[in-house]
Amino acid sequence: MGFDIPEPFVWDESFKVFYEKIDGEHKNLFKAVFGCAKEPGSASALTNLVEVTANHFENEEGMMTAKNYAGYPPHKKAHDEFLGKIKGRKAPRDDANLNI
Repeated sequence: MGFDIPEPFVWDESFKVFYEKIDGEHKNLFKAVFGCAKEPGSASALTNLVEVTANHFENEEGMMTAKNYAGYPPHKKAHDEFLGKIKGRKAPRDDANLNI
């Protein structure tokens, strides 16, 4: 049994970080998540989510290190943990492995 993603998880302007590239990547992350929700049996949707996420994290971390962002280490750790979790997911996805 699937569940609709609640409306607060739809992209809106409140998610903007005001870096055009990062905002665009965040929008693509939403699309990738919704792709997995729409097609829980799709290995390609899950692969896309992993690839979009990994690419975004790499770009965001590059920006952080270039600016010597003080919060980089915990942010990088959160990225690594999240990416590890989604890489461990398999399709078809069922409700038992929905939460990350």
